[in-house]
Amino acid sequence: MSTTADLVLALKRELKTAHITYAELATALGMAESSVKRMLSRGEMPLSRVDAICRVLRLDFAELARRVADAQPLLAQLTAEQERAVVADKKLLLVAICVLSQWTLEQITTQYRLTEPEGIAYLAQLDRIGIIELRAGNRYRLKLAKTFRWRPHGPVMDYFRDHALLDYFGGGFDGTGEGVLLVHGSIAKSLAPAFMERMQRVAQDFAQQHLADQRLADKDREGYTLLLAMRSWEFSAFAALRR
Repeated sequence: MSTTADLVLALKRELKTAHITYAELATALGMAESSVKRMLSRGEMPLSRVDAICRVLRLDFAELARRVADAQPLLAQLTAEQERAVVADKKLLLVAICVLSQWTLEQITTQYRLTEPEGIAYLAQLDRIGIIELRAGNRYRLKLAKTFRWRPHGPVMDYFRDHALLDYFGGGFDGTGEGVLLVHGSIAKSLAPAFMERMQRVAQDFAQQHLADQRLADKDREGYTLLLAMRSWEFSAFAALRR
């Protein structure tokens, strides 16, 4: 939800773009110019006044609110409380993963046993949690940055460690376009960040390809899960044999 201060900042930008001076605005509002300056500098005003300025700008209030929402910084990470809310309901977690992939409500309810009302309710929950901004027609805007990642030791990653890792690695990785690579080696510590950057680029390429291929028919797409990992680690059974 946009704060009044955010709305006022947006109004000031719109006034500048429209080349409307404070004096002209004051005349249109029937106020003293000094009062208009003071009101805008404080960043506080009733919503009725915001609406009046929108009319001067010939700008719909809903459109102003949307522009404010679009200008908000995207989240690179959720709080632990937000993540706990997501994993508290398996269906909500499912919908959260789907919206991270920019699925539409229709795609979600077509692929999974969720009714449209259920899907809408879960999208509304994700809106309240702060992951998306739910819009008209059950469309949404993802409020997460491209660099978003689950908290390394947070509720979501703990859930996947406990419930999904064995299931994932239980596969044969021998299908078309599948494979698993396990490479161990000792390299200069200074080079490790460079390898991580390359891995992040691969992950971003995969995510961007997913979005680009949404225009293809379902029969021409296949769901894949890409897992990239790198850490300083030694298998505990091996570590126990060290001198």
